[in-house]
Amino acid sequence: MGSGQVTTSVPSGQSEFQDRRVTVAGLGVSGVPAARALRERGAIVTVVNDGDDERARAQAAELEALGVTVRLGDGAALPEGTELIVTAPGWQPGKPLFQAAERAGVPIWGDVELAWRLRGPDAAPWLAVTGTNGKTTTVQMLASILKAAGLRTAAVGNIGVSLLDAVLGEEEYDVLAVELSSYQLHWAPSLRAYSGAVLNLAPDHLDWHGSMDAYAADKGRIYEGNKVACVYNVADPRTEDLVREADVEEGCRAVGFTLGTPAVSQLGVVDGILIDRAFVENRHKNAQELAEVSDVEPPALHNIANALAAAALARSFGVPAQAVRDGLRAFRPDAHRIQHVADLDGVAYVDDSKATNTHAAEASLAAYEPIVWIAGGLAKGAEFDELVANSAKRLRGAVLIGADRALIREALARHAPEVPVVDLDRTDTGAMLQAVTEAKRLARPGDTVLLAPACASMDMFTNYNQRGDAFAAAVRELGA
Repeated sequence: MGSGQVTTSVPSGQSEFQDRRVTVAGLGVSGVPAARALRERGAIVTVVNDGDDERARAQAAELEALGVTVRLGDGAALPEGTELIVTAPGWQPGKPLFQAAERAGVPIWGDVELAWRLRGPDAAPWLAVTGTNGKTTTVQMLASILKAAGLRTAAVGNIGVSLLDAVLGEEEYDVLAVELSSYQLHWAPSLRAYSGAVLNLAPDHLDWHGSMDAYAADKGRIYEGNKVACVYNVADPRTEDLVREADVEEGCRAVGFTLGTPAVSQLGVVDGILIDRAFVENRHKNAQELAEVSDVEPPALHNIANALAAAALARSFGVPAQAVRDGLRAFRPDAHRIQHVADLDGVAYVDDSKATNTHAAEASLAAYEPIVWIAGGLAKGAEFDELVANSAKRLRGAVLIGADRALIREALARHAPEVPVVDLDRTDTGAMLQAVTEAKRLARPGDTVLLAPACASMDMFTNYNQRGDAFAAAVRELGA
């Protein structure tokens, strides 16, 4: 963990953008507020967008009324005279627009970078979270803890509330709980969080980043310039490696979280109690009880890890122990995240449709035993051998759905040949009811039927929310 002088960005006003030719790449949640904010500050704004659908045309009309030029269906060419690009986070670095910008020496920012530079002189500090899985839950837990401490806060960023709206809005905050994706971090070179956390690292979005090393490096940007704490996962050494590589402010510390007994400068678990040995006086000898495992809902192992990470960030900001406990008790996860749907004939039915990759699915499977597993969908290039091998002993049976279910079936044949498998060769909307019916047939009292697909949903559903809703509806129909 390096230490160097960090220069915090000077909050920018009209002087920086007046008459500056800025191209905004992409409409949507981030592009529209970015274009609006830049235009309000005197920039000459052109928006380029690959799509040309009804929604894009409506957004274009809104921006054109403000004096913004919008080019729909034309996201490749660099507009003449462009001095800065502000991009939506999902646009890949290899796009022709960005290649042309690099050749022309034009800087590229994301919406997070723009928000960071536009924040006011008394702006709220950012407690930032990234990771392959658990970001949203951790940020929501963090916001709940901060609110329990009486602080004005909001969960923002990749979580759905635009950082630009939070930074430029009229509401004042003491601190922001910020979820950041690897895409957003890639385009945020000057971001400097008060404290940051990388929850875990597993292969994901490699088609966007190009390699696992590049993906990890973008995640590690969250530690750059941290002021108080770089929070890492003791169980994932790669996150600690990223801390070591970061250049931080003098006095910033590495703080680990673990599901085991915490060492000095760590948070962990002892006899069902969440313990802090990082933010206490004389941490070599003392520890502070924060909450009980039972205060975490649901108390699955990966969710306890999320709670510890949230607690570490909150404690780095001076939040008292009681607020950690009260905030965790008040928190309830969003739908489709290890959500208990019902108990039927002694069998629990749990919806973790949000488990869209193997890393998330393995964490979900580790929370229950025995399990009838409903899995499958779009694999996105994933391999399933490690997931199945690590989870085989927990499986009562498996029901497979979706376009790439054969990959999971083959992994089950290699690593869990004794587990009965139902392979559903259908992708219509009624497939989920059949899947739940087959799972009910395989399950015994005391089992859990778990939807943890380890795959994306778009082969059969609009998104993971619709897939989870279909699962819950099927369970209700069976119980009627």
